[in-house]
This record gives sequence, structure tokens and C-alpha cells, in this order.
Amino acid sequence: MEIILKEDVIGLGYKNDIVNVKPGYGRNYLIPTGKGVIASESAKKALAEELKQKAVKLAKIKAEAEALAERLNAVNLTFNAKASSTGVIYGSIGSLQIADELQKLGFNIDRKLIAIKDVKAAGEYVATVKLHKEVAAQVPFTVIAEMEKVEAPAQEEAPVERKPRKPRREEAPAAEEAPVEEAPAEAEAPAEEEKTEE
Repeated sequence: MEIILKEDVIGLGYKNDIVNVKPGYGRNYLIPTGKGVIASESAKKALAEELKQKAVKLAKIKAEAEALAERLNAVNLTFNAKASSTGVIYGSIGSLQIADELQKLGFNIDRKLIAIKDVKAAGEYVATVKLHKEVAAQVPFTVIAEMEKVEAPAQEEAPVERKPRKPRREEAPAAEEAPVEEAPAEAEAPAEEEKTEE
């Protein structure tokens, strides 16, 4: 099923793209939410006319994206992360952390535009920022592991003495009840013998 996208759909396409999707996805999600329309012949003609009118605007948007990509390519981010003695960092560095660091530098980039798998080890990496359907920036970043220092235990500390373990409360009443039950049984037995002798 051919659909004309009315807005950018991450992982599928950009606004005004004609994409092939499964019929259920098109009918049940894209069309009802207004993210796309069926690509009929009349819709394609209307799209072609609209694209001609927007060609100048699109060229300007692409030029802005290219300028932003050049600025982003010059950026080098550094993350300091606590790590174990093996060099594996606690937590991970992902698109959210990269977007936050870029925000601090004055770049307003949505984290959904940043393509990278979560990084869980120290080293040098590159994140791809998709700014336009034809323009992507490569943002290099470095993860520096801050090893935790393991402190030796102080020898001045006195060893902790353990108190003897008290018996459980459940065990104590059970021990007291058992002899009480035996005593009446013995008392009843002589009474029965007296009755049998008479």
C-alpha cells in the first residue's frame, strides 16, 4: 500500500515521501492519526505541484541542516562515568545523554534524531544525528572511565562480637506444651484403673 506521509515518521520516512507500508499499518495507524494519506493519482499530482512550490523552501531547509551538520561535526563531547575495576561503566551513555550535552553547548537536537546504541564501556565513539533526509552529522564523543578506589579496611576497628542466638519464639512454647499434655494423660490412666478394679 502506498502512502504519502504528511509529517516525519521516524524509521519510515519524511514529510511528503511516498512509502510502501503494510495495509494494516497504513489503514489503522498512519491514516487515522493524520500522518499519511493514500497515494492515489490525484494525491500524487497535488503533491508534485506542492513540491514545486516548496522547492525553494526545501533548499533553504537543507542548507540550514548542512550548516548545522558542519557545526556538529566540529564538536567533540567527553563523558566522565564511574566504572568498575574491569572498565565497565555503571549505567550507559545513550542518545538522551548526548542530547543533554549538545543542549548545554547550545544545540537544540531532539534525542530521537540521534542514532546510537547504548555505550557501556570506556572508549571513543561516534553518534549519528539525522538532521534532514539527505543530511546527517557525525558527532564524536569519548567516554572516560573513573575507576572507583577500593579502600582497605582500617585495622584499628575492633572485631564485632556476636551475641548468642536466642531460640525462636515458636520453639519455646511448643517445648512447654508437650509436658503439659503428658501429665494429664498419666493422671487419667490411674483413675481408669481404679474404676476397672471396682
